[in-house]
Amino acid sequence: MVSRRDAIIAAGVAGAAAAAGSPALGQGVAAPPVTPAHARFAAEIAAAQGRLDAFMTAFNARDLKAFEDTFNFPHVRFASSTVTIINPGYHKPEMFERGALADWDHSAWERRNVIHAGADKVHIDTRFTRFRKDGSVIGGFDSIYIVTRLGGRWGIQGRSSFAP
Repeated sequence: MVSRRDAIIAAGVAGAAAAAGSPALGQGVAAPPVTPAHARFAAEIAAAQGRLDAFMTAFNARDLKAFEDTFNFPHVRFASSTVTIINPGYHKPEMFERGALADWDHSAWERRNVIHAGADKVHIDTRFTRFRKDGSVIGGFDSIYIVTRLGGRWGIQGRSSFAP
């Protein structure tokens, strides 16, 4: 039996493939090829980029369980002049109804470039765009994601973003 989480991830991968030319319709850009400088960590990079795919799919689906499943905890977010320590259960459904996400419909990656990679940690320079339901752009935001392997499991453990 396929878990709900795996079904969402699979749907996101299929959606991303179908929308390859239009970030407004899916996840946006695919992870770029691994550079020669990072080749010895290709498997780790693939796992980290897979977490970013799952993160975006779950966020766009507003599936908070699947979203938090993409994290390693404690998770640290630097944004809006605030450092937030996030633990399981932090995110609530109402987050999609107010503040910066009040007009938001979905997001898509514009850039996902590896800065550093190692056996248990990958730093990824990203840019994502937030869209309204009509496809108009709310804004594009540069971010750095830190994806770690803890206990054999890859998850996003930190991010620093210029998004509100």
